[in-house]
Amino acid sequence: MDVSLPLEAQIEKLEEKVKEAQLPSDLLERIQEEISLLRGSLKEGSSGGSFVNFENVANYVNWVTSIPFSRQTKDILDINLAKKVLDKNHYGLSNVKNVILEYLSSLILNMKTGVDKGVRAPILCLVGLVGTGKTTLAYSIAEAFGRNFERIPFGGMGDASDLRGKSRVSPDATPGILIKSIIKAQSKNCVILLDELDRVTEEGKRDIMGVLVEVLDPEQNKYFVDHYIDYPFDLSKVLFVATANNTTGIATAVLDRLQLIQMPSYSDEEKIVIAKNYLLTKIRNEAGLSESQLSINEDVWPGIIRPLGFDSGIRSLQRTIEGICRKVARMIVEGKTQSVQITNENVKEFLTTQ
Repeated sequence: MDVSLPLEAQIEKLEEKVKEAQLPSDLLERIQEEISLLRGSLKEGSSGGSFVNFENVANYVNWVTSIPFSRQTKDILDINLAKKVLDKNHYGLSNVKNVILEYLSSLILNMKTGVDKGVRAPILCLVGLVGTGKTTLAYSIAEAFGRNFERIPFGGMGDASDLRGKSRVSPDATPGILIKSIIKAQSKNCVILLDELDRVTEEGKRDIMGVLVEVLDPEQNKYFVDHYIDYPFDLSKVLFVATANNTTGIATAVLDRLQLIQMPSYSDEEKIVIAKNYLLTKIRNEAGLSESQLSINEDVWPGIIRPLGFDSGIRSLQRTIEGICRKVARMIVEGKTQSVQITNENVKEFLTTQ
């Protein structure tokens, strides 16, 4: 909004924005009434109060008109493509992939019937230690369906209003992170990752879990009300995927709405394949290096995958390869070399001391 314009002109711009937005009729009527009252107060001449009121109404209109009440992406209903996406992004994990493909198959059948059931419970919840691939599996599900993807981190969340928003009467009130994620995705059938459900604070756990029950329950989530928006939004089209390191911090009522999938630890052999075929190329490209500028001998990998001992996931392995790539990039930029081959004789020079 151009604040240099007179309030009257700014109100006209708000009205134009509301007309262009595809809002539910009763919500549209409510907003038009608010703008009408705002225009009336402006005519009465209390400019200071009118400006404050204008800011409140303008912020509300901007948020509401950004919500995709009727916008959604077209689903890709191809289970064979879904399998290819999972195999492309994840090595191994055959049991986990099979459960996901069975879950997606059920969704696809319902969607192909044309019956508008929304996404029914239970919600997939990937449970496992850090670095076992939980988050990237959620990305893959979104990619397989051709849906937009958003992530909501629950680690450290301590107030249910972070999720559901604050009333407009509160200072600095905004929508909760759930509606903000929908707005960012610009699609009411996006995939939303509820990441690390077990890591909310003890103080806020009860209220946050209460909101989650409403969000995940197919009988309730059709009418989810964010306290700031104060109008029901249909979450039934959203495909939620959850993750957790373990289930001890998750309320029983939430667990009842989840299908738990245990993520296995990676063996050394699996890590070597992942490092060579997935991680190295990606990280090397991100560091600005070509294949000819950095190569790693086959017999070096056992020492790279566990420089600090056993790790169930690949997070430490990823950081190790990132460290190697950065060291090589610096050597090339400083003119010390044009290419590096990592061998058992020089590998220690490139392993980051942690």
